Amino acid sequence: MQKSVVALAIAASFTVSAHAKAQDAAPGETDHGEFGDIVVIGSGQTRSVSTLVPSNLDVLPPGTSVQKALNFLPGVSAQSIDALGVNEQSLSLQVRGFSTTHLGYTLDGMPLGDGAYNNYNGLSISRALISENLGRADLATGIAGLAIASTSNLGGALIYTSSDPKQEMGLAASQSFGSEDTLRTFVRFDTGEHAGFSAYLSGQYSEQDLFVNQRAYNRSTGKQFNGKLKYAFAGGTITAFADLSRTNQADDAYLSKDMLGRLGWDWAGYAPDWQSYLDRAYCSVTGPTAPTKCVDSTAPEKRSDVTFTNGQILRKDNLFYLAGDFEIAKSLSAHLQVYHHTNKGAGNNWIVGWSKQGTASTADDVPVQIRDTRYTINRTGGLGSLTWDVGFNQFQAGFWLEDNTSSAARYIWSNVTGPFDLAQYLKGQPDTAQWVQETKWKTRQFYVQDTVKLFGDALTIDFGFKGTYSRSDAEALPGIAKAPPPASSQFATGSLTAKDYFLPEVGVHWQVAPQHELFASYAENIAMFQGGFKLGPQSVSQTVWDAQGKTLKPETSRSFEGGYRFVSGPLQVALSGYWVDFRNRLLQYNPCPTNQQQNPGCGNSFHNAGSVTSKGVELGVLWKPLPWLNWYNSASYNKSTYDEDLNWCTTTCVLKATAGKQQVDTPKEMFASVITLKQAGFSASLQGKYTGRRYYTYTNDQSFGGYTTFDLGLGYDFGTIGVLKGAKLSLNVTNLTNKRYASNFDNSVFAPDDAAGSIVVFHSSAPRQVFGTIGFAF
Repeated sequence: MQKSVVALAIAASFTVSAHAKAQDAAPGETDHGEFGDIVVIGSGQTRSVSTLVPSNLDVLPPGTSVQKALNFLPGVSAQSIDALGVNEQSLSLQVRGFSTTHLGYTLDGMPLGDGAYNNYNGLSISRALISENLGRADLATGIAGLAIASTSNLGGALIYTSSDPKQEMGLAASQSFGSEDTLRTFVRFDTGEHAGFSAYLSGQYSEQDLFVNQRAYNRSTGKQFNGKLKYAFAGGTITAFADLSRTNQADDAYLSKDMLGRLGWDWAGYAPDWQSYLDRAYCSVTGPTAPTKCVDSTAPEKRSDVTFTNGQILRKDNLFYLAGDFEIAKSLSAHLQVYHHTNKGAGNNWIVGWSKQGTASTADDVPVQIRDTRYTINRTGGLGSLTWDVGFNQFQAGFWLEDNTSSAARYIWSNVTGPFDLAQYLKGQPDTAQWVQETKWKTRQFYVQDTVKLFGDALTIDFGFKGTYSRSDAEALPGIAKAPPPASSQFATGSLTAKDYFLPEVGVHWQVAPQHELFASYAENIAMFQGGFKLGPQSVSQTVWDAQGKTLKPETSRSFEGGYRFVSGPLQVALSGYWVDFRNRLLQYNPCPTNQQQNPGCGNSFHNAGSVTSKGVELGVLWKPLPWLNWYNSASYNKSTYDEDLNWCTTTCVLKATAGKQQVDTPKEMFASVITLKQAGFSASLQGKYTGRRYYTYTNDQSFGGYTTFDLGLGYDFGTIGVLKGAKLSLNVTNLTNKRYASNFDNSVFAPDDAAGSIVVFHSSAPRQVFGTIGFAF
């Protein structure tokens, strides 16, 4: 069957046409004008598309994640605990009721995986592309299009495009300083165009401390290199891209509503006060010396609140692609691309447990261990497509193939003698292992499509289908620890397959009159079973797997959307409505408290938990009343409700009243406004966003209320000064009014209810922060 899929994909790609960019690149080709629009509404598209352009990033500090910058678009809720949006654990996205891992992500056509923390099949855009190298970001809020290389896009996709090398030689550099001892340096050198060759080399280095009350071991650093080479010749172009990323992030604590009421927004670790941490850790272990050394917590702190630090997140990525675009004939073009990505990751945390000091006496043992979680990714893939124009038809076809080996392991170090910096990959042989698992992934996808233009291009109809096949073969391994993982906690060996060879999509665009457009689209999608040690249904014991593995169904969606656009010189309006049927959603069940769910004896299980129906409307308006003034506004309403009551099973099963309740982490109402002006070198941007109430329990008994935030950006461009082609000063203030709120939620710990408010589920928002940047170009 796998060979048949590959054969069909290759055959389709060479019998009809499809250039992967032809379908998805069109929104970004809109003329941005001299001023530089902050967003481009997808005129001419058969589906809802918004394009973010680089000038929008001016309202946010340099280095801000492009994903977080999307927060002002209709239907989008982008969250992160840090002002720059680069902290991996806290970066989350909601679009029309679909969370981060139910969306698709690509960079220059290359798949970035499903956006999950502890990723197993990709990486975040922050680790793939330095924000200054963004060409554009196309957000398809509901229907991604057939060409996207993704097996997670149940609800739309983010299609990132890197900037091309500049035609003239030049050097650009910037230096940023700011709150929490932030320091960031960016440099880019463009070779200019020479006999068809052009290239750039760029790099960035960043440092930032946590804003929470942890006074030591609180530093995050990032180092990244991007390089791009392009060769243009009479018959096409060849493009090569390289990304090397090294991140080392101090982590922030998740909080519960109970903790917030007692400890405030900025509760964090004891570091550098090691002795006080030991005093309280003795209270949570058993042993002959523990009772005499215990110094218990006093109100308002509880034992469960105590931690030395919240750990360190390390990631090392190497990402490369080589792509070719060829004009085979006047009406026939081809695109071929190969890519390779490797990742090494670790998450190091202090936990309570005995560490032996190697002596006969237990008096010198300490009640602290290190939990060491390790990840690897090694994936290689290829994409190919053809585009063939015949009369009023544009035939398209293409394929995507990927093989990936990922692993996850959790080790325990029981040789702790004192505090040290966890911001390093730990060397040596751990004492014990809780679980070690390797998964081999095989992904095969193809699509065919015809786009028909009639009546002088006033009417566009596109229709086609894709086929997808994804298989994961997981294997439990002994690992490298002195003691292998016990069978009671080891993850399973088993296989899962998600496949559907006919997933149709159809779209219509009608230019009703000059400047007036109507559009409508329908699509069906299927998602591969997730991986990773928290979200994947293979991260269960062998006993649970043997009982449930063959009964699980892959998640699917059916989406319909339609709308109206008005596009003139000074005014762009996009209004859309949608209906989505999300079926077979997978939920994780666990009988343990949220901060202990991966410990021995706490067994995950996964079950299909019914369907969700989403209905909503979105409005985006861009108004340019004056040549130096832009004003963009967006509004959205989303009603995403569970269709059935939830049969919640841990040790026993209880029916929970969830039918008709709003889906977790899905605000019903959102409003955003961005006003930007640019005059005589001076620029200013003010961005405001209201995010409505969000629930974190399935019965809606617990939630966080709506909130409004503002971000301010000011800049002055001095223009050409002597040898300088440009000199610019900028000031950015995030969370201008210092509003504190619950930012992202941990979707792996959602539960039916939380009467006590004890679920450790949210990160607190960053306070107001200020950043200044000076930049030069030569």
